[in-house]
Amino acid sequence: MLAPSNLQVITMMPKTPADVFEALSLYGYIPDEGLATSVFLAMVLQRPLLLEGEAGVGKTEVAKVLSRWTGGELIRLQCYEGIDVSQAVYDWDYSRQLLHLRASEATGESLGLTTSALEQQLYHERFLLKRALLKAIDHGNQLPPVLLIDEVDRADDEFEAYLLEVLSEYQVTVPELGRFAAVKPPIVVLTSNRTRDVHDALKRRCLYHWVEHPDFEREVRIVRMRVPQALDRLARQVAGAVETLRGLNLYKPPGVAETIDWAQALAAMGVNELDERTVNATLGTVLKYREDQDRTRQHGIADLVKQAFDRGLQSS
Repeated sequence: MLAPSNLQVITMMPKTPADVFEALSLYGYIPDEGLATSVFLAMVLQRPLLLEGEAGVGKTEVAKVLSRWTGGELIRLQCYEGIDVSQAVYDWDYSRQLLHLRASEATGESLGLTTSALEQQLYHERFLLKRALLKAIDHGNQLPPVLLIDEVDRADDEFEAYLLEVLSEYQVTVPELGRFAAVKPPIVVLTSNRTRDVHDALKRRCLYHWVEHPDFEREVRIVRMRVPQALDRLARQVAGAVETLRGLNLYKPPGVAETIDWAQALAAMGVNELDERTVNATLGTVLKYREDQDRTRQHGIADLVKQAFDRGLQSS
């Protein structure tokens, strides 16, 4: 989702959490008060922000919206088991180094050079491949980037320890070149689905916020913002149905992303309100496991539709 053309990127630090709430809302993300406050403090105190919560509650989207708002480049590091420094921080472009070496030999440039001098040529910054962490620290822009470290809980303990060191000083040492330090630290957002606990040391370095599923009225506002073609009646019914689904003890309860997908699918079909046939036919847009769909049908599609209608009629 692109930023509205009449909006300008941030020109000064927000003064209150209310400023953050307003800005994120303008750029397509409706936070609750706790999240707006956490983002405000992370920006003002220049501290990393660790967002934990179930998959699909909008943790990653926070960083994307911050990038659109501040105008800083979004730099994403997707964590996974086995990730290491060469994939997350830096590596050397060995093919270019080899070409340079062969070219030096062909032209005779390497004749008379000592091994140390030749190594200095090969381990020059022009052969350095900056991965996400180094790119965020040595960004060279006036606007600090937004560094998204996604699903940090999937990384190994060793990488998490290294990450703590980097985020404590906002600097990286490349043995062949020296130290790279951030002139303007990036805005750092870490996310975790809590497949394992993030270590206390990293949590102490970060500000922390648990991202909940939105309440009914906020989810209605989100649907209306992200699916403007959906009628208000449909938006309220979809939010009500999803609220009911989350209470069925499903294997994978639907997140906000699934709510939006469902509303988009229904609007594309020209649906103005839920009915049993439509819900049964489109259940796969909101529930992505067969077991969850079976449990929902056992609960009763008719009951789901009735509860959605009743919830949709309730005023805030």
